[in-house]
Amino acid sequence: MKSFMTQLRFVVPALLGAALLSFGSSAVRAQAGPASAGPADPELVLDLIAANRTLARYGIVDAYGHVSVRHNNDPNRFLMAGARAPELVTAADIIEYDLNGVPIDLNGRSQYSERYIHAEIYKARPDVISVVHNHSPSVIPFGISSVPIKPVYHMSAFIGEGLPIYDIRKAAGMTNMLVSSPELGRALANDLGDHVAVLMRGHGVAVTGPSIPFSVGRSIYLEVNAAIQLQAIGLGGTVTYLDPEEARLVVGAGENRAYERPWELWRRQALER
Repeated sequence: MKSFMTQLRFVVPALLGAALLSFGSSAVRAQAGPASAGPADPELVLDLIAANRTLARYGIVDAYGHVSVRHNNDPNRFLMAGARAPELVTAADIIEYDLNGVPIDLNGRSQYSERYIHAEIYKARPDVISVVHNHSPSVIPFGISSVPIKPVYHMSAFIGEGLPIYDIRKAAGMTNMLVSSPELGRALANDLGDHVAVLMRGHGVAVTGPSIPFSVGRSIYLEVNAAIQLQAIGLGGTVTYLDPEEARLVVGAGENRAYERPWELWRRQALER
């Protein structure tokens, strides 16, 4: 009996320790974030840095606004900077996310609260490779007015016949106007539909593209188009917009030659400093 009790003294702690170890391992697994898609292409990271700085250079973003791109190794991951003024973004700021807006490794960095704009658009639109969210000043009036934004010159033909408007009140009533949850992001992506961009009432715009040059180029020329349209409306009289067929032909011909020429300029200006 004594021998049995002696053995029990050693067996019980061992079993308890094994159980605790197993529980601890399960807890660690439960707390672990999604798996990384691995190191992103360094050139893609440089493109993303250049996109942030270019959008700032052209006044499309200031200390607010953000741009993202799908990971080159996995379409279910995307890259976006931590919460920092776009002009200041470096490689150390780039964070990898899954399509739920969950970071792979924050490493002490803060996050944009509106990362769900990007996550939910990527989830709903497999064709989208890059997303820009900005508060482009000339565009905002068209999100709060009954006057629709329309293409007024060839560089903005991608607008087509107009853009939808996302009103956050329809999804959540009175809010702080930020798309800071998956539910609000899904509502925005739903209003975006198959358009290239969606206006956000009293807030800004979300712009998509099949690459970073497209999302950046569209963001810049959307602002230019809005400014020109406002000037034309201010002149009085009738405004002659691009015919829908003209817009279709411009886009069909390669939409500003895929922004290759301006992107070469913008990227060089952004990275040579």
